Amino acid sequence: MPPKKGGGGKKDDEADALTRIAIVNAEKCKPKKCNHECKKSCPSVKMGKLCIEVDKKAKIAFISEPLCIGCGICVKKCPFEAVNIINLPKDLERNTTHRYGPNSFKLHRLPMPRPGQVLGLVGTNGIGKSTALKILAGKMKPNLGDFENSPDWSDILLHFRGSELQNYFTKILEDNIKATIKPQYVDHIPRAVRGEVGKILKAKDERSEAENFDALQWVLDKAELNHVVDRDVGVLSGGELQRFAIAAVCVQVSDVYMFDEPSSYLDVKQRLTAAAMIRTLVGGDAGSLRYVLVVEHDLAVLDYLSDYVCCLYGTPGAYGVVTMPFSVREGINIFLAGFIPTENLRFRDNALSFKVSERAEAEVEGAKNDVMSQFNYPTMTKTQTKGTAKFILHVEGGSFTDSEIIVLLGENGTGKTTFIRMLAGLLKSDEQVKCEKEGDEDGALDAGCPQLKVSYKPQKISPKFQGTVRQLLHKRVRDLYVHPQFVSDVMKPLMMDAIIDQGVQNLSGGELQRLAIVLALGTHATVYLVDEPSAYLDSEQRINAAKVIKRFIMHSKKTAFVVEHDFIMATYLADRVVVYTGQPGVEATASRPQGLLTGMNQFLKSLEVTFRRDPTNFRPRINKFGSQKDQEQKASGAYFFYDEDDD
Repeated sequence: MPPKKGGGGKKDDEADALTRIAIVNAEKCKPKKCNHECKKSCPSVKMGKLCIEVDKKAKIAFISEPLCIGCGICVKKCPFEAVNIINLPKDLERNTTHRYGPNSFKLHRLPMPRPGQVLGLVGTNGIGKSTALKILAGKMKPNLGDFENSPDWSDILLHFRGSELQNYFTKILEDNIKATIKPQYVDHIPRAVRGEVGKILKAKDERSEAENFDALQWVLDKAELNHVVDRDVGVLSGGELQRFAIAAVCVQVSDVYMFDEPSSYLDVKQRLTAAAMIRTLVGGDAGSLRYVLVVEHDLAVLDYLSDYVCCLYGTPGAYGVVTMPFSVREGINIFLAGFIPTENLRFRDNALSFKVSERAEAEVEGAKNDVMSQFNYPTMTKTQTKGTAKFILHVEGGSFTDSEIIVLLGENGTGKTTFIRMLAGLLKSDEQVKCEKEGDEDGALDAGCPQLKVSYKPQKISPKFQGTVRQLLHKRVRDLYVHPQFVSDVMKPLMMDAIIDQGVQNLSGGELQRLAIVLALGTHATVYLVDEPSAYLDSEQRINAAKVIKRFIMHSKKTAFVVEHDFIMATYLADRVVVYTGQPGVEATASRPQGLLTGMNQFLKSLEVTFRRDPTNFRPRINKFGSQKDQEQKASGAYFFYDEDDD
């Protein structure tokens, strides 16, 4: 959606204040398979102007932005929906930082890092965050929008004169700055790095000698990597790869540290530990202050980690605009509100809020409606053995009702996915196995989970289907994916129209996640088991996904068990919570479902972390460790949600 300037004004004045960009999606544009409807329907082409150029031999259509009149006919006529015409405020054209090519993505302005402080970047996927990091790291030269005749560095420095970026780029140009980036996709690391974890980290360790402390042992302890030092990088799990990547950056001596989505694959405790590690990098005395930039979609972690925030808005895949730096609370609230007061500009129609359900706040476990169905599951144990390793999960018996969402809270390795798989009937408890061996079929049923129809969205999504998204939906959820109610409640909020004709094998991680949620909710079931629905999704998509799941469960009067590490998403979803305690990977216990406040207090107390609620949009905010609010809440035992309205 193009941004809207606030206030009134004449239409011709608004037109004068606008410039337009034409975006042609290289993946969707197929000149060999269409009749070139964009060119044939263009009024400018009919007048003899070369506004759109395309032929059967061309790989992609070309649209001349200066000749385009912005009628939008080509957008409607394109059979593959490959064209997008966007009107922008004219003043943005003077602030173009980089454009990849004709009819392709462009970035306006840049974040301004400050030495000795952590700058957080927040925005949707495809909006230019990674592009901004590459430019600030000196790995990409900004072309200021001129992709045909790229300007030299003297012109670039002149463009940024008078700002902090002029001095920053001067230092990069003189090789006075070394930048280190933690990549976004840590699952690609094994393709580029080979060897044992300990040896690689030791080879990269520069801080031990430079700062006279054992940096290697520090990162091994903090990142919980001691047990994998002798393992090859290729056999590490997603969470271990993420912690390894953060550790590899933290042991190096650098002037600029950049972290692209450092919380992916990590549980709540590991996310807070990683945030604490990153904050130590800013340096101490004035002579050693460093720049630290972080791209993060978990807003609670971003809030805890950053000193100030830059928002990015625009149209994903088309253009992105970087705002001026704001304080942490103000920046995140501006992103959620969708309105930038300093620019009098609205970039999203609806504000995003985190109002927790009244039922969860009331925390009345017994006051259920009489018409609600109640189900019980027994106390169970599950022992799993892999090689010499042995893990035991104890599950306390509990109950659940329809129209209820139960969130599972715990560290990685405490058995959340194991419990989900037991509910799904994919794993049998020790009691069931024992009864079956003794030939007691009735006892085996009593010792297991209730025999209910379940729909399961797994943690790891490995697509094997060879057709398009539409074909997969037709095969798996044929009746629901065209049902008007399901379309409005699930399909549209998860933006399935944009990917419905794409091949399943070509989808990105976030697109696959949205598709998996649709498939899970589209399957008729009594209980929906959803494992980490926020993985690969950006901040805005996470909120939309949470609202979709909550609305669907309430409207359909079903039950959902959700595993979620994004704390804001977890608190928004939860009616009740199951808290996991114990030693990860060895032995753990899952509590019975309990009220949101009681369960969250128990969970946060084990992490020694306190949360308060923002009075504007009700999002949970982590108190800085040792702050006055942190000490007050710990003293009163209120680890979750402080009643004070002031910040």
